[in-house]
Amino acid sequence: MADSKQADETADGKKAAKAERSAARLAKQINAFAKAHGGAEGQVAYIGQRGARIVLVGEDGDWGDLVAPTYAIAEKAVEKSGITVHESFDGEFASKVKTGPYEWKRMAGIQIGG
Repeated sequence: MADSKQADETADGKKAAKAERSAARLAKQINAFAKAHGGAEGQVAYIGQRGARIVLVGEDGDWGDLVAPTYAIAEKAVEKSGITVHESFDGEFASKVKTGPYEWKRMAGIQIGG
């Protein structure tokens, strides 16, 4: 019985270590984005079994996103990075996003079946 308990503790420890590494890697990517764009703000959204999406908006209006394997890891990553996190992607936060010709063309393509 003790061997089973020890194996479970070892497996839990490995999962926790892997989650910590994932969060650290995401935080590093978030910080790189923020540095390249004069700062950044973000929003975390649950996307089902795939995990969570971290949407980043730079101070210059450029945006990007990252996908974390779980919502908890995404929250930990944005916490480690120190960026401002918004509850939703609307209002003043959404208005900071600059969209270019690519985005407008892609949105129009969706409307006309492209």
